[in-house]
Amino acid sequence: MTHTVAYDLALYVFAGLFALALFVFIFLPTHQREEGKEKTRLAYLYERKDVVYENLRDLNFEHKSGKFTEGDFEAMRTSMEAEAARILAEIEKLERPVVCT
Repeated sequence: MTHTVAYDLALYVFAGLFALALFVFIFLPTHQREEGKEKTRLAYLYERKDVVYENLRDLNFEHKSGKFTEGDFEAMRTSMEAEAARILAEIEKLERPVVCT
């Protein structure tokens, strides 16, 4: 089977065009991209509260299994509880009805 120079050139051109098309397909941003629903501050805080509570449960479990010393556990728990309190205070502030007089 003999290959001619024209056949080799056509093969290289096809491979180059294919590679270029693949590159453009992968890296070119689309304009029809679906945008997610924009979160409100309150929705973000509720998600953050759930994460902090889950972290507190995990911390408690890991402490009971002996992964943390009492001092480390108390420091991390105090920090997480303070963060949860800040989040709950902000949620309460945002949910408080506005009273106009």
